[in-house]
Amino acid sequence: MSEVVGQPVIRNDAFDKVTGRLKFPGDLTMEGQLYAKMLWSEHPHARIHIDTSEAEAVPGVVAVFTGRDVPHNEFGLIFKDQPVFSYELVRSVGDPIAMVVAESEVIAEQARACIRVQYEDLPVLTDPREAIKPGAPLIHAEKGSNILKSYHIRKGDVRQGFAQADVVIEEDYYTPATEQAFMQPEAGVGYIDDQGRVTVHSAGQWAHDDRHQIAHALGLPEEQVRVIYTPAGGAFGGREDLSVQLVLALAAWKLRKPVKIVWNREESIRGHHKRHAFYIHHKLGATREGQITAMEVELIADAGAYASSSTAVLANAVLLACGPYEVPNVKVDGHAVYTNNLRAGAMRGFGANQAIFAVEMQMSRLADKLGMDRSLLRAKQLWKEGSELPTQTVVPPGVGIRETLMQLTESAGWSDNGPQRPPPSGPGKRTGVGLVCGCKNVGYSFGFPEQATSTVELFGEQQIDRAVVKIAAAEVGQGATTVLAQIAAQSLGISYDSVEIPTIDTAEMANAGSSSASRQTFMSGNAVKGACERALEIWEKGERPAKATYQYLPPRTTPFDPDTGECYPNFSYGYGSQIAEVEVDMETGEVTLTRVIASHDPGAVVNPQAFEGQVEGGVVMAQGWALIEDFVQQDGLIKTRRFSELLIPTSVDAPSEIVHCPVTVADPLGPYGARGVGEMTMMLLAPAILDAIHDATGIWFSKIPVKAEDVLLALKRRASTLRQV
Repeated sequence: MSEVVGQPVIRNDAFDKVTGRLKFPGDLTMEGQLYAKMLWSEHPHARIHIDTSEAEAVPGVVAVFTGRDVPHNEFGLIFKDQPVFSYELVRSVGDPIAMVVAESEVIAEQARACIRVQYEDLPVLTDPREAIKPGAPLIHAEKGSNILKSYHIRKGDVRQGFAQADVVIEEDYYTPATEQAFMQPEAGVGYIDDQGRVTVHSAGQWAHDDRHQIAHALGLPEEQVRVIYTPAGGAFGGREDLSVQLVLALAAWKLRKPVKIVWNREESIRGHHKRHAFYIHHKLGATREGQITAMEVELIADAGAYASSSTAVLANAVLLACGPYEVPNVKVDGHAVYTNNLRAGAMRGFGANQAIFAVEMQMSRLADKLGMDRSLLRAKQLWKEGSELPTQTVVPPGVGIRETLMQLTESAGWSDNGPQRPPPSGPGKRTGVGLVCGCKNVGYSFGFPEQATSTVELFGEQQIDRAVVKIAAAEVGQGATTVLAQIAAQSLGISYDSVEIPTIDTAEMANAGSSSASRQTFMSGNAVKGACERALEIWEKGERPAKATYQYLPPRTTPFDPDTGECYPNFSYGYGSQIAEVEVDMETGEVTLTRVIASHDPGAVVNPQAFEGQVEGGVVMAQGWALIEDFVQQDGLIKTRRFSELLIPTSVDAPSEIVHCPVTVADPLGPYGARGVGEMTMMLLAPAILDAIHDATGIWFSKIPVKAEDVLLALKRRASTLRQV
């Protein structure tokens, strides 16, 4: 049997997608289904009184649900601090207040407009820096503070480290809240299955946790709740929290009839969490030779109105505040803070983006201050095998960050004198080159329970004709099922086309964890590989069909020490380095990203085509984060309500060239040496772009997005200052 891992096989969902045979959540229908529409708060912070009587009287309305109809009116990914329906108090305009279920969508919409809500406004907090001040109004009064969680790292002696420094770089950075902007809005169907179980057929990133949260809110045993996933049109972390699943389950459970809901784009933007806005103060000290002596960092994350995964995002950001660098003296303080903005949660990068942005901007500023090559400065202190982390534990083996930097600079023709800037396309244009390095965890961190379980069944007589691999790894567009099928085929010695991976169904599959933390290739890959190897042993003993289950457990991680931050945070990391080339129009301020060179270490490339797709998708998403997208909330209200106002990058905006130069430093624990890569491709480019803008113009920016008007105004301010001098 030829090798399957490492081959660019066609995705196993490609045919069904391009022919339209595959059903996305919005395509799901059931005979006799009812239709649901939700009512959202129009005020960011208020006491409310709800009157649903007029809506209930509309002909064709079957029910109107509020918080009083939910047995346990609470849910949340880590902390259950969010009501299913806000009944007496709203904390953001993302709070659902009620849901109408009717015989048609039109009737449901008409009845929704008949629900009367009286608002008694309360003070609105939208800046987490203000929310942590003494005397600030409390978002959750019962908690006694707006600080959801704080983490701290202490290593060495920071005062001594800065005393040893010849150069100190100190700056404030800001990264904004960001919309995931996946293509397919939230939708699904809830019903009672033939065994009486409350069933939700939808899409998400972790079916078993959806089931857990639904069961809690409805007061049901988990075995009485069933979650089925169909592939989603993108996620990027935005489907990690519950959206429509719980309310569909509630309606089906109460009415004993199938109920369908489809959010429009404005509801989707309102209804799911965003990437955290971060305010970061970063202080870095170094010798004149470029050796870092100390870093002192404060990070304040805007959690929005509810916790979601804010504590985990903050922990990642605190850990990576020093980047992939050996720093002898470290002080980091991080705080996740409640505000009346939309809740913030998982998004591609999960806190690493914000931390890497700040530290890489600091490294580029330091190189500029010292007159030192940016690549050589980073190479002096990049992690290597056996390096000590800020948490005073050793980085796991398989460290490929230096190799990515070496491969990157070699591919870019980066000489001892620095990069070769491309020639400008015309008069009034200047070009610049920026560089960045970074890393991110693979898998859950800080002691969060981590496992993945798979069952494999082999069919045939003399040879294996078919392998059915059951693994609850959510397919959200990233190609997880393709990679897992390749791992299964390789492990069994059969063709890729002989492997079947059924749709996720919690009634038939064990928990495999979420499609997040770049973990599915590593975690579910190991689970599938182990199950295949066990099934093959049974097959070789003559049992037909042969069936085996395997649970993969990685090395245990540990949480931060509350005072020092000492811990073993992660069992694996992914690494990458990128170069951005830009052209700046000095008359208009427009920045064009012309070329990106990307070197990433996935441990091993399971599918080269999928790997390149991850890199290219990550690059364009990061381009939008850095230059174009601007999700605006003002006084707690959403000003960016649709894609036409968000301005995500299109094919016209994408760089004309993305150069791939991967390296593969095998992860000793990964299946066939592989580790995750999906988030690492997105988290690097923004600081590289800003470094390149400085290289072209001599102007530093410390927040994103950097729009054309920002560049133009900065150029005019500099010109005015020079004239005055």
